[in-house]
Amino acid sequence: MRRPIACVAAALLLVTLAGQAAAQDVAGFYRGKTIHLIVGFSPGGGYDVYARLLARYYGKHIPGNPTFVVQNMPGAASLKSVQFLDVGAPADGTTIVTFNPGLITQSLTTPDKVPVKFLNYAWIGNISEDVRVCFTWHATGIKTFADMLKAEKIVYGNTGIGTSAYTDDRMLAEIFGVKVRMVQGYPGSADKRIAIEQGELDGDCGSWTSLPEDWLRDRKINLILRFSARPVPGMPKDLLYAGDLLKDPKKQKVFALLAAPALIGRPYVAPRNTPADRLAALKKAFDETMLDAEFLAEAEKQHLLVTPMTGSEVEERLKEIYRAPTDIVAAAKAISGD
Repeated sequence: MRRPIACVAAALLLVTLAGQAAAQDVAGFYRGKTIHLIVGFSPGGGYDVYARLLARYYGKHIPGNPTFVVQNMPGAASLKSVQFLDVGAPADGTTIVTFNPGLITQSLTTPDKVPVKFLNYAWIGNISEDVRVCFTWHATGIKTFADMLKAEKIVYGNTGIGTSAYTDDRMLAEIFGVKVRMVQGYPGSADKRIAIEQGELDGDCGSWTSLPEDWLRDRKINLILRFSARPVPGMPKDLLYAGDLLKDPKKQKVFALLAAPALIGRPYVAPRNTPADRLAALKKAFDETMLDAEFLAEAEKQHLLVTPMTGSEVEERLKEIYRAPTDIVAAAKAISGD
C-alpha cells in the first residue's frame, strides 16, 4: 500500500516542481524586458488614455516585472494595429494591441474590408465596456432626438469604416432616420473633439468616458441618445436609450448585433501563437490589475469606467457574435457596409 502512495507523492512533487520551474521561466524571460502596448489610434483619445493607465500598473503583476511602452499605430480605423499582430509583431509575449471592437462586426458584414477573424487572436481581457452616446454641440441648437430628425443634415466625423462611431452614425441614418453626413479621415477621437469645438462638426457618437469633463460641466454639448442599454453613474437618468425606439423585431436584432462590440469596449489581444505560459501570465496579471486598488483609484480620478472581462469571457462573447443568423448579418451589412 505504501508504494502507490509514494508514487503519487513523487508525481505531485514533480508537478509542483514543474510549475515552479515554469513560473521561474516566465519571470526569467520578462525580467529586464519591455512590453510594447500598441494603440490603434493617435494619442489623446479614449483608447490611448485607457492604455496608458493600464501600462502604469500592469507590469507589477507580471512575473519579472517588465516595463511597458505605449506606442500609437493609427490607420484604417485601428485595423492596421490588429494586422500588425499577424505581420511584424513578435509573438513572444512582448506585444499587446488595443483596437476599436467595431471592427468585429465589420469582419462579419464586410470581410473584404476587414479580412480577419477575431477568434484567431489571444484575448487577454477587456477593461471596460464602451458606453456609447450620441450628442450635438450646443451651438447647433439641436437639443433632442426630435430636433435631430427635423434637421436637414447633421455633420459627424469618423476615423474610418469599422469604428464604433462609424457604425453608430450608420445606425442613426439607416435605422433611426437621422440625416447624417459623415466626414472621414480623422486620426482619432481627440482630433474630432477639436473639430467639434471649431464648428467643423455638429457633434459625434462616442464613448461616455471620453467626453471632456468641461463639455459636460459647462453644458457645451446636448446629450441625445445612448446606444448602451445600461446607464452608468453620472449619466442623466432620462437619457433616451436608442433600443427603446425600435418596435420591429428584426430591427431590434440588427441593432443588437451592431451594438454588441461595445460590450467588448476596451479590449487587449496578443498574437495567437504567444507561448502558452507567457500568455497565461499576461491574462492572470491583467485580471489582477483590474483589482489593483491604485489602478482603480486612478481610473476613478480620471472618470474612467472599469467593468472588466477576462480573456475567456471576451472569447465567449465573440462566439455569440459570430453565431449571428445570416439574414441578420445581411441586414447589418446593408447598414454598416460601404
